[in-house]
Amino acid sequence: MKQINIGISGFGTVGSGVTRLLKNNQALLSERLGVKLQIKKIADIDIETDRGIALPDNVLTTDAYALINDPEIDIIVETIGGDTIAKEIILAAMDQGKHVVTANKALLAKHGNEMIEKATEKGIELAFEASVGGCMPIIKTLRESLAGNNILGINGILNGTCNYILSKISNEGLSYDNALAEAQEKGYAEADPALDVNGDDTAHKLAIITALAYGMHIQLDDIFTEGITQITPMDIQFAHQFGYCIKLLAITKTVESKNAVEARVHPTMIPYSNMLSNVNDSYNAVSIVGDAVGEMVLYGYGAGMMPTASAVVSDIVDIARNIKIAARDRIPTLAYESRYIRQMTILPIDDIHCRFYFRFTAVDSPGVLSKIAGVLGKYNISINCVHQTERKSKQAVPIVMLTHHAKESDVRKALSEIQTLEVVWDPPMLIRIEDAH
Repeated sequence: MKQINIGISGFGTVGSGVTRLLKNNQALLSERLGVKLQIKKIADIDIETDRGIALPDNVLTTDAYALINDPEIDIIVETIGGDTIAKEIILAAMDQGKHVVTANKALLAKHGNEMIEKATEKGIELAFEASVGGCMPIIKTLRESLAGNNILGINGILNGTCNYILSKISNEGLSYDNALAEAQEKGYAEADPALDVNGDDTAHKLAIITALAYGMHIQLDDIFTEGITQITPMDIQFAHQFGYCIKLLAITKTVESKNAVEARVHPTMIPYSNMLSNVNDSYNAVSIVGDAVGEMVLYGYGAGMMPTASAVVSDIVDIARNIKIAARDRIPTLAYESRYIRQMTILPIDDIHCRFYFRFTAVDSPGVLSKIAGVLGKYNISINCVHQTERKSKQAVPIVMLTHHAKESDVRKALSEIQTLEVVWDPPMLIRIEDAH
């Protein structure tokens, strides 16, 4: 039986999972492929710690270039993370004509265009199913399953840490700080959770799937990103009263009238009728709307050793099948032939139109509501409904409003002016609402 050799760069959580899955399911994979997948070398700075995996002598090395320079290795799997040494290893592997599999969404979001260009130039494959959504086959779905569809929009819960925190606030009434502490205790959040809770991790993933959906270059810097740190149990309770829950969503959609797309990450109110509203704890889900299929939803673990390893191995299998039949460029890296990949305009956040939730902390006295409504009307913002806490004493109370569709730039101007009113005490809270694609 023909043998395809694999080199794994990085023997941490994901690298160990990939190694375990390739070893445990080697016979199954051989039956499905008709070739044997063999781990030839694994590189890591720490080769002394016991990962609980029995390996032959001379497989482990501290020299990543021992993998790259080994002429017998066909596929390099990068599981180091980060965008420095990982980038160097991937580009060096490509220069040696080796196919590459990576789970590194930050690297792809920041430097993916350069790496894709190099892969095209060298005639090798760059695969990254595990970079978005863990075990959910989002990349394969966009590149293959929905190839006959115009993608109209994608909404995704793509960060398990944020979803866990928001679920705890929603379901148990925990404060943000307590929910974060519990996420850290369970290992869902890092000691420094900024990359997750500020929305950056989700933005990295959105940059990748937006490029795949619309045949455009990866454009991370143009994505508006806002995290969940300001969300309070009060806002979640008010959202519930109006029939909504709050999720950190990655949102992209076409804007045909402007030949542009939206791509934004922020806390979003969605109705309980939306399937994504039922995605709790550390699970991920993504809703994709195509012109032929309508809406379809993928759901599963977005991270973790074995779910991520499953996605990495699926890429290894795809590449191995192509090696077996000497196929090249069977599926373009970004789903479109390289000559059709283009720079597209991502609509600035100020230009989007949607519905909004406002919460004002205002003095409890007559005429306050009319003053706030007057400023909103000045900027063409129409109020859909209002909730005002019953007056109990002469102190600040929350006033909550939902609007009809309005332009973001108008909303920002209105809120800036409202904040200067003497009857408004604290900066207003704004949460965007998505009722449908």
